[in-house]
Amino acid sequence: MSTDTSNTSPGKFLTTSPTSCAAPAVEPEEPVRVVPLVLAGLGAVALSWYVWAVHGAQFGALLVIGLFLGVALFHSRFGFTSAWRQLVAVGNGQGLRAHTLLLGTAATLIALVIGTGTGLFGNTPEASAGPIGLALFVGAMLFAIGMQLGGACASGTLFAVGSGQSTIVLTLGGFIVGSVIYTFAFPVLSGWPEVPGVLLSEHVGWLGSWAVTIGILLLIVLATRVVQARRNPPPTAAPPSAKGIARVFRGSWPMLVGAVVLGVLAGAVMLVSGGIWGVTTAFALWGAKFLQLIGLQPETWEFWQQPDFAPMLAGSVWTEKTTLTNVGIILGAAVAAATAGAWKIHSEIPWRTAVAAILGGILMGIGARLAGGCNIGAYLGGISTGSLHGWLWGAFALLGTWVGLKLRPLFGLAVPKPSDSAC
Repeated sequence: MSTDTSNTSPGKFLTTSPTSCAAPAVEPEEPVRVVPLVLAGLGAVALSWYVWAVHGAQFGALLVIGLFLGVALFHSRFGFTSAWRQLVAVGNGQGLRAHTLLLGTAATLIALVIGTGTGLFGNTPEASAGPIGLALFVGAMLFAIGMQLGGACASGTLFAVGSGQSTIVLTLGGFIVGSVIYTFAFPVLSGWPEVPGVLLSEHVGWLGSWAVTIGILLLIVLATRVVQARRNPPPTAAPPSAKGIARVFRGSWPMLVGAVVLGVLAGAVMLVSGGIWGVTTAFALWGAKFLQLIGLQPETWEFWQQPDFAPMLAGSVWTEKTTLTNVGIILGAAVAAATAGAWKIHSEIPWRTAVAAILGGILMGIGARLAGGCNIGAYLGGISTGSLHGWLWGAFALLGTWVGLKLRPLFGLAVPKPSDSAC
């Protein structure tokens, strides 16, 4: 039986389409987890004060933006991994259509920021075109395979760790290990064939770049609706939710609300830092800092001797943009999960799931560095700034998702099926 959930409102047009049955009823939120909420809240306040007082307002503002990112990611349960899995496995494009709203919001704000040269703290916002070549294609595929095995993408890993998901801690560990492997093997893994990137604004201006981006996003919305109508997939399951005004603070938020808030925050990162929101550079840095802590010398590696990275390793992690937003996401998600009553530590992890989490993290760490970014830095950052490499990253990530879905059953991980009641 097909349930036609289409509607003429813009929100329904983006998120809904015919499904094989009605979505399961939404469960109420659990009681607030007071102890995790107090600890995460105090940690967020104390760290924000420290960074602001010791390193300055710009770095403090980036940490605060990260806190809001964590709250928005958790409360909207905004997924990249699940969205691609649902689309490829059963044809449900609801998650990908939410991506288009996030990308469109970020592209609009970033075009305004860069197009007008508006930057805070004395920075000049700018976009750069990522190179296009074999490393981009292989890296995006490896990353997508890894996120289907590891259970989360780059941003998803951070907010899942913050919400107490023990398995994803293993994914994060693998992510850091994979990043370190790449930085160590940089002389071998760099120098692959590539051509210079393409930035639309250099050819059609920022207004033209924005118009092209929005046009392509609208075509994606239409294409996913056609695919979903033909495949008639199961609906997506909604997370537990509070009601009334409590929903603002306890969640869950409608996915479209999360998409808009995340897009605004991505624009805020550009405004404050002068560059795009990124995630995975911090994982390589954390791994290198740990190696230094135990007496090793990663600063002698060729990767960390590059002009863009040597000062980063020599300096404080609290002046590195991606570290600030990443830590903010973890703490913000912890506050949001505790407020929603969803903060839990799972002590029992099946061994195959644990292996998949670590392997998936390693693949994502290597893939992100090969491709010059992840689902945030390359996909969101590339597309929202009008760089062609962002679109290509997304295309090869979809291909990698298909491979990852073929591998998931080997580790006892489920893959959505048309006969499911929810995907």
